[in-house]
Parts: sequence; structure tokens; C-alpha cells
Amino acid sequence: MAGGKEPIEVKFRLFDGTDIGPSKYDPSTTVSALKEFILARWPQDKEITPKTVNDLKLINAGRILENNRTLAESRVPVGEVPGGVITMHVVVRPPQPDKNSEKQLANSPKQNRCGCTIL
Repeated sequence: MAGGKEPIEVKFRLFDGTDIGPSKYDPSTTVSALKEFILARWPQDKEITPKTVNDLKLINAGRILENNRTLAESRVPVGEVPGGVITMHVVVRPPQPDKNSEKQLANSPKQNRCGCTIL
């Protein structure tokens, strides 16, 4: 591998406990590239499916990993077994409401659902 660094073996644990991997990556691989790998191999039978890299969060040792950082920068060496597999947790962000639909709801007239009668 580049620079004589040993590849890092990573598996990705999905929200339901299933795994993608393990696979080996160069330490210079970015978190964004890992997310693209996950998107490409996302199981088709899942009810929740991310649409873009931004829909995914990777968590390693309790830290949310930033897209622009490399795998080597994101590693937490404490407790790692040399040659062992690193498990990263994958979280899918819930779909965000569309800004246009929010504006429509805010601008739409309020409908009264009940009425009062004064006698």
C-alpha cells in the first residue's frame, strides 16, 4: 500500500445489526469514500435506504467521523488488536422535510376545526 502503511480492515454495522464487509482499505481512504462504498453495497431489502452520502453518519469509538478526514486520521488506536477488524456503526439520517413544503404549510391559511356559538 501507499507509504508502506498496512491496509485497515473495516466492517460496517447497520442499524438493524447486519454488517457490510469486512473489507480492507488504504489508510488514506476518506470517510466520504467509505460512505460511497456503503451506499453501493446497501442491502436492497432494507426498509430505510439512504439516497446520498450526506444521509449517512459513520461512528467509530463513539465519534462521528467527518467526510473530509482519512481513515488513518479517524482511527482510535486504543483497544485495537493489531490485524483485527474495526467495526464502524452506520446511522441513516431521517429524511428532512422539504423547505418548499415547510413554506407552503407556514403560508397556508389555518383551517378551523371547531366552532363556537355564543347564545
